[in-house]
Amino acid sequence: MAPIPGSGLAKGLAVTLRTMTRKSVTAQYPDTQPELPPRSRGVIGLFEENCTVCMLCARECPDWCIYIDSHKETVPPAAPGGRERSRNVLDRFAIDFSLCMYCGICIEVCPFDALFWSPEFEYAETDIRDLTHERDKLREWMWTVPAPPALDPGAEEPKEVAAARKTADKLAAAQADEPGQEGRA
Repeated sequence: MAPIPGSGLAKGLAVTLRTMTRKSVTAQYPDTQPELPPRSRGVIGLFEENCTVCMLCARECPDWCIYIDSHKETVPPAAPGGRERSRNVLDRFAIDFSLCMYCGICIEVCPFDALFWSPEFEYAETDIRDLTHERDKLREWMWTVPAPPALDPGAEEPKEVAAARKTADKLAAAQADEPGQEGRA
């Protein structure tokens, strides 16, 4: 069957009239903050105390937007007669958000949980060169990171926790047996 001439125009006008009669929904952004979904990706926060300057995040970053500088520091021996140790000290940790593509690889590969997603998204600058944020700014964003979601009560216990609990139970059983053996001797 051939379409009726002008039916497309009538459908288009019907859509326009329906839309015109609805109340518009405008988010007044600067005045009211949007409700973000939990665990949304904004910027990357740095928990500096956990960073061991292993450089994994900088090496794995596909955009090469993470800049890390460090130096080695000698730590005196913990016990007399021990040997001195050396450790890396973080001098600079910066992320250039003008290059970052927010893939999250740096956060996933960090073995010491030093990087986290923050839902903070208001960090616009008037100059692109100001989008390189140093560790002080990244540390400030760390405190906006939401707590991780609660574990599912029906889920299996992680194998690490199960192994630790098993070892603790063995130690408790061994300590409970020791006083009983001393009384028999």
